[in-house]
Amino acid sequence: MGAPAPRHRAVRAQAGLELRLLLRNPESLLVTLGIPLGVLVFFSVVDILPVGDDPVAFLVPGVLVISSMGTGLVAVAIQTAFERKYGVLKRIGATPLTHTGYLMAKGLAVVAMVAFQVVAILAVAVLFLGWRTNGMVVVAVLGTLLGGFVFAAIGLWMAGSLKAEMTLALSNTLFLVLVLVSGLAFDPASLPGPVAAIAGLLPSGALGDVLRSALAVPGSVDVVGIVVVFAWGVVATVAAAATFSWEP
Repeated sequence: MGAPAPRHRAVRAQAGLELRLLLRNPESLLVTLGIPLGVLVFFSVVDILPVGDDPVAFLVPGVLVISSMGTGLVAVAIQTAFERKYGVLKRIGATPLTHTGYLMAKGLAVVAMVAFQVVAILAVAVLFLGWRTNGMVVVAVLGTLLGGFVFAAIGLWMAGSLKAEMTLALSNTLFLVLVLVSGLAFDPASLPGPVAAIAGLLPSGALGDVLRSALAVPGSVDVVGIVVVFAWGVVATVAAAATFSWEP
């Protein structure tokens, strides 16, 4: 038998496989692309929510956050939890790929998927809804990619330590709660004061603040929001690595 492949090559190969699984899964595509694009188009055209004079400009930052949450917190978490339940991860555990390598591969796949979502969302906003911005698109894109990695870490934390059914219920519940309390599809100023304060400390709310600031004001960077999102990423990554198990 030959020597095992270098770790980086094994991680890259696993990341490619994970990305293909996400792209081939209709349920995952509904959550990762269908829902964000549906929210963007529907609420840009139909005047239901208080989204200001330029609904597309208002909705784009929140939809980018929703897309990153849908991929990391919902699609990847549920997929991984049931792979663990049905023994798929146990077989992966018999390979040279370590826990850390596997989690890195999942994270890279999420970042790649979120990059695809960002391109799709911005393309629809610009080409079909007439969106224009003088803000810092690069900062918004990088922030969304960071958010995807953070939400993937949270999702993998759940998937690697909880039963599959619990992960399914909890990930969907968290997704809905975070969308509602973070002001992603409506003006955060309309939230009650205590809720708005808490929202700013959540990864979804902080990321929404970062993206709104970057896209609305040229040269503006919400440093506090970035620190909050990054802190959540560190905590979730450490927790996922410490608690992840191949077996249910």
